[in-house]
Amino acid sequence: MTDKKRTDLDWQDVRIFLALARHGSLSAAARMLSVNHATVARRLHSLEETLGVKLVERRPDGYVLTHAGTHALEAASDMEQAAQTLARGMQDGTPSGLIRINSSPGLSGGYLALRLPTLAARYPKLDIDLAPALRAVSLERHEADIAIRFDMPRDGDVIARPLVTVGYGFYGTQEACRAATKEGDPVLIGFNEADAYLSMATWMTRHFPRARVAFRAKDQSLQAMAARSGVGLALIPHYIGRADPALHVCDLGLVPESKDVFLITRRRDRKDTAIRIVSDEIVRMFDEERELFE
Repeated sequence: MTDKKRTDLDWQDVRIFLALARHGSLSAAARMLSVNHATVARRLHSLEETLGVKLVERRPDGYVLTHAGTHALEAASDMEQAAQTLARGMQDGTPSGLIRINSSPGLSGGYLALRLPTLAARYPKLDIDLAPALRAVSLERHEADIAIRFDMPRDGDVIARPLVTVGYGFYGTQEACRAATKEGDPVLIGFNEADAYLSMATWMTRHFPRARVAFRAKDQSLQAMAARSGVGLALIPHYIGRADPALHVCDLGLVPESKDVFLITRRRDRKDTAIRIVSDEIVRMFDEERELFE
């Protein structure tokens, strides 16, 4: 492949490669770009022929980047950012382009989705993509530009900025709280069976093994909504419980340890205007509402 005569880059080939690198499969890349599998495979082959290197390797669980593919992903991401800037007009010191933010479903639905849209309204050239996910996405693969995580990252050339410490409590209606304190084993609301491995779910099982879990939902925002019905108590972060006037904190004697939250960005993006401004705005947002979390 290295002896192949190289031709000019085709931006559509680069877009296909970006989607495959970020999502790891032909089907996911095809869905994202509204094309078929054959188009993804053809465009990828075209880019590899143009560059003269192998960019990805196929594994049983999907596609992974080669060493050359990792370097190509950085350059392709820069091309994507530049293309977005050109499409909107040259930057004039204000943030522009698409910023992808990854966070947990609970933090996304219970806090970020209510506040991040104000940034897009304030900066008319800035678009924000908020992607809730339980798994930690890879900043190195450019699956996101900013990640908000409950754990300090231990790999990658990234910058981690502390945001807040999140505390937890049992929340429910006044009637549900009274019933829980009178009876020996409270009625609870928890995670569904597919997510029973999560730390909050295992903590609740370990400390309240005989409690009835009357309702299960995938994330803590949904669990808070269920708690309004009075069916039971939800173990949720304070930032969700305190923001809902229908819910009251109920003391069952035990709560999980608080968790630290970090904002993570790639070190190489520290001079990127849009990422820097959005990151600073998020830090300020959490700092101003610190009492909601702790």
